[in-house]
Amino acid sequence: MVISLKKAQKKKKQIKNIDIKNILNKIIIFIKKYYYVLLLALPFILIDLFTRYKVKFYGLLKPVPNLFTIIWITFLLGISLYPKKKTGKIIYSIIFILSLAIYLVNNVYFSMTGVFFDFSMVLLAGEGSEYLIDAIKNCDISVYLFLIPIFITFFLALKVYPNNEKRNYKRFLYPFIVFIVLHTITPFFLGKANEELTWSTWRNPRNIYNSFNDNNKSMTVTGIYEYTVRNFYITFLKNKNTTNEEDITFLKEEYSKEVNKTKNKYTGKYQDNNLIMIQLEGLDSWLINKNDTPTIYNLMKNSINFTNHYSYYNGGGSTFNSEFAVNTGFITPLSYTQNAYTFNKNSFPYSLAHLFKEQGYTVNAFHMNTKEYYSRGTNYKNWGYDNYYGLVDQNTYKDNSYYLDRELLLNEEFKEKMFSSEKFVDYIITYTNHMPFNPEKGNCKMLLDLDSKENENTSYDLTEEDCARRQAKETDYMVELLISELKTREILDKTTIVVFTDHYLYTLSDKTILDKYKNTSNNLINHTPFFIYTNNKDKKTIKTVTSQLNILPTVLNLFGIDYNPNYYIGEDALNNNYQKIVFFSDYSWYDGNVYVDGGLVTNNRYIKPDLLEQKNYYVNYLIKKNDLTLKYNYFKDIEKDSQWVF
Repeated sequence: MVISLKKAQKKKKQIKNIDIKNILNKIIIFIKKYYYVLLLALPFILIDLFTRYKVKFYGLLKPVPNLFTIIWITFLLGISLYPKKKTGKIIYSIIFILSLAIYLVNNVYFSMTGVFFDFSMVLLAGEGSEYLIDAIKNCDISVYLFLIPIFITFFLALKVYPNNEKRNYKRFLYPFIVFIVLHTITPFFLGKANEELTWSTWRNPRNIYNSFNDNNKSMTVTGIYEYTVRNFYITFLKNKNTTNEEDITFLKEEYSKEVNKTKNKYTGKYQDNNLIMIQLEGLDSWLINKNDTPTIYNLMKNSINFTNHYSYYNGGGSTFNSEFAVNTGFITPLSYTQNAYTFNKNSFPYSLAHLFKEQGYTVNAFHMNTKEYYSRGTNYKNWGYDNYYGLVDQNTYKDNSYYLDRELLLNEEFKEKMFSSEKFVDYIITYTNHMPFNPEKGNCKMLLDLDSKENENTSYDLTEEDCARRQAKETDYMVELLISELKTREILDKTTIVVFTDHYLYTLSDKTILDKYKNTSNNLINHTPFFIYTNNKDKKTIKTVTSQLNILPTVLNLFGIDYNPNYYIGEDALNNNYQKIVFFSDYSWYDGNVYVDGGLVTNNRYIKPDLLEQKNYYVNYLIKKNDLTLKYNYFKDIEKDSQWVF
């Protein structure tokens, strides 16, 4: 009996060995038969991996983004393998070219801005189209080096392309079925989304996939092909007008709150003064100094100076985003994709212009660019401005001299419109400190050409940093002309000047320049100037954190204009009860002490755990209020009644 048992075990082992051999043989036969599929897929796999590795949020080997990539490649290969060989190779090559274009657009854009490309940027193409060559030239060299293995695998794939004599519907049908099934279920592998408002919502992979508002995180969670298709869908096709009853309930409760608005020692301090808002193009904090910008530096040192101020940068349209924030008290949505300038049908009855016009002011905006750019003409009219004036719209310039900020004051027609009434608000947007920062072209060359007329020894041997400083000096010259004009008209004492920068100088090609002057390791890179000048009065340094969202309520209080604090996202930064916090597009935040990213302190500072939790929640609450108010155009339903008391 023992012998029989041993024989049975031996036989079973032999069968097992035979089965394993058979399986291995079948696998080898399958690989030999279909190895070309792997080679056909390889260039597309490399395109994905060489893009995703840049952001460390979600591991490169995580299953979901790789699964998305595999099922998209399977689907695309199914399309190319369906027809006969000649037609199939053409289709395969076209798919490769499109994929290569997606790779280059995303990686060049990431190299320049630190953010992956978004289809909403297509609508802003005019902002940077003329500098495309510079972006390509200054792109991270690794982007081009990675093209070598991508092209090698592509040509290898063409060599092994199968010789189809006739159409094989199975080669398309099976991948299509697999694609539909897997694409439907793959998002579930990201886990469950947070339905409630919690601090961790926006580091939850499923929430990131659902909202798709953070380009970098979305890319790492989905892979380049799913990212491209879903971003296109979110931007152009998804219905953004669906109503969620929970959202409406949240807004009704939020805006029905009774607010007790208290006065402070700054309330009405500049009542009935003229107001000039100067939005500086790219004039980063390190450019405000005695040598490069002496006039602006002097104003800042004799003003209410907010030394811990941060602008919002989200990868595109950041100039107009600042205009939107300062004029309306809201920012570009963070939980869904929609450009700020597209809210021109929304109601903003409590905007800067509307409230000042109620006080008898004329309110006008001045810039070099046309009113069609960013739909500024439509937006400024919607915000309540009397006019938006663009130097280009005058059709009097035969060259690009209107790029120089001095023209905002030297142009007689513009100058007269700025000071056309007894009580006025002027919103001035500068331009000269815009890319490229190159002595051979753009604004830098134009300025050097002007310098050479006065000094024949003018050097054109300037670095990118030198050009940025020279271009900043031109903006300073405009401010000098403005102060001179106010003195000439004897209205300087009756004018308050609010100065702030739209965004940090992210348009520099050489990012090491910023490393010398700023903390570039996180969103504190967004540190920019903000000060309020009234002819040397009220010299004071404010060290608490502020952002563009604080500017409007702070100005309204200084001018004694009655407003409901609940109708804005930010608060009066001069109020003692101000909740000192700024947040950024990736939901990180800073309160002047701790910098928090993903709900965790990352700058080695201490905060009590319960306070950390409270502030994490508060940031998410503010973003929810901001985004839903804009999404549902909620102010159209709010009557202008006094729901607050002094």
